[in-house]
Amino acid sequence: MDLQDPELRKPGRIARNARLVRRRFFPKLRRFAGRIPFADELLAAYFCAFDPATPSRVKAILLGALAYFIMPADLIPDIIAGLGFTDDLTVLSAAFGMVRGHVTPEHRQRAADYLSGIATEGAEGAQPDTQPEPERS
Repeated sequence: MDLQDPELRKPGRIARNARLVRRRFFPKLRRFAGRIPFADELLAAYFCAFDPATPSRVKAILLGALAYFIMPADLIPDIIAGLGFTDDLTVLSAAFGMVRGHVTPEHRQRAADYLSGIATEGAEGAQPDTQPEPERS
């Protein structure tokens, strides 16, 4: 895949994926957070994708990977214990391989902070009902 390909940066495609991810990402993450060993990477990708400093081609790649994660039907259904998220991990790993260096320590810290909040809330039997607002791009 050519990172300079104009198809990756079509504003309409990026905007559609961004709307989809904003609407569905956090509900799915909260539902499955305890079963996703790479939740920190997913969140870091989310924060990078919505960071105004992130180049549009990087946003396009990350939003595509995040959109795959939230799709209800994928190669291996997410409800299959032990295997359900392996295809999602493969897609995310490929995306990270292409955009290495754009996911910053700040993105990773925001992800860790959010996940520690889910763990704390989950331990008390509740789920957080708010999601961090991504920075507008």
